Amino acid sequence: MAKEFDDKCRRELSECDRCSKCTEGNCSSKCAPRGKLHCYNWLDDIPGGYADFDMVEVQFKNTRKGFYKNSSNLQLSIGDMVAVEASPGHDIGMVTLTGRLVAIQMKKANVRPDAEIRRIFRKAKANDLEKYEEAKAKENDTMIRSRKIAESLKLNMKIGDVEYQGDGNKAIFYYIADERVDFRQLIKVLAETFKVRIEMKQIGARQEAGHIGGIGPCGRPLCCSSWMTNFVSVATSAARYQDISLNPQKLAGQCAKLKCCLNFEVDTYVESVKRMPSREIALETLDSTYYHFKTDIFKREITYSTDKSMPANLVTISADRAFEVITMNKRGEKPEKLALEDNEKPKPPKEFVELVGQDSVTRFDKAKKKKRKNGNNAPQPNQPKERNKQEGGEPKQQQQRPPRPPKPNGNSSKDGGGNRQPRPDNNGQRQQPKRDNKRNDNRQPQRDGNNNRRDNGNKPSTQPSNDTPA
Repeated sequence: MAKEFDDKCRRELSECDRCSKCTEGNCSSKCAPRGKLHCYNWLDDIPGGYADFDMVEVQFKNTRKGFYKNSSNLQLSIGDMVAVEASPGHDIGMVTLTGRLVAIQMKKANVRPDAEIRRIFRKAKANDLEKYEEAKAKENDTMIRSRKIAESLKLNMKIGDVEYQGDGNKAIFYYIADERVDFRQLIKVLAETFKVRIEMKQIGARQEAGHIGGIGPCGRPLCCSSWMTNFVSVATSAARYQDISLNPQKLAGQCAKLKCCLNFEVDTYVESVKRMPSREIALETLDSTYYHFKTDIFKREITYSTDKSMPANLVTISADRAFEVITMNKRGEKPEKLALEDNEKPKPPKEFVELVGQDSVTRFDKAKKKKRKNGNNAPQPNQPKERNKQEGGEPKQQQQRPPRPPKPNGNSSKDGGGNRQPRPDNNGQRQQPKRDNKRNDNRQPQRDGNNNRRDNGNKPSTQPSNDTPA
């Protein structure tokens, strides 16, 4: 089939990341896994047969690995599924390392030279992979049923994982227990229930986290499930050396134990503390005695307080100044002040000044210019014309329009009977407003206070106007 996966990509054993070609079914013959406990073979391309070695490292479920002898001189590469010798039957695993580096890995794993070395039978065939997938599909159901059986037997233990052998004839039960457990009766019940050979292995909380896997608070896969092979005890002193607050919720990992990463940098902190003055030494001055309060290892600065139990009159000095004061105290001298005059007002750190503008995110953005309509002196909408001014000059005088000639029909007012004043002309006289004939024809008749009808027709008003010309 065109979409059928290669033999190297048709396994789910290592649970490691695959390349994009594997998911598409176009995996090449040298697809190196990038997953749990993967070791890069940097001697692979050295010619001359120097990197040739008859031992092969094979990985099984989760973090379990073994070393086997390639007695048949098979052409094996990283990622090949092989059938290896087991007791009883055979097991299915994946080749993770070949060549001379296997000897270094065996030395690191404390494999004795006189230990029994099992051999590789063959590359896994399609029939072997089918049996392996069938056995693997039963692991989750077997683990749940075995937990119920252990609970019915009232055993103080937790079965964390189950691993079937490649041929399905054997099952390994990984359990966690705080104390010694007599599981002889449990083995009998499990053998009768699942009809396989039973092997019990006790693991710790960290090994269980490595078997299950997960994402740590740093956002990366757990170290115990990705690259750590041996676990070193972690103490709270590692947190004290690094000045980390002793908060159990922050220091504990997913295994409910102290995080393994606390030991990664503790050696560097220990070496740095050796170059700092001792915390037990008090500094004597003429005005007071100063005791250690806190230390900043990165800046090599120490803060001292005049009180042992609480922060009071805190003074921060450099480690060199502290050694200088300690030397003066040994000679019987006491400085006037603990901090130097230059240190009383620390200079602000020089900040990076970007002059060219090449680090600006918006350096390629063009500034939007506002376009002015109708020139610079054009009036803005919804503003009176009196506010228009010339730039840097006096406001312009309002220009008056010449009077309009009266129409021949004699309609000089706009409203009939209104008291609206006419617009003045250039000679200071007011013009009579125009009267709209159509508007006056449609207007309803008005009535006065005595409910008498008053006609607002086109007839001109006979009453004299009280308005006088301006």
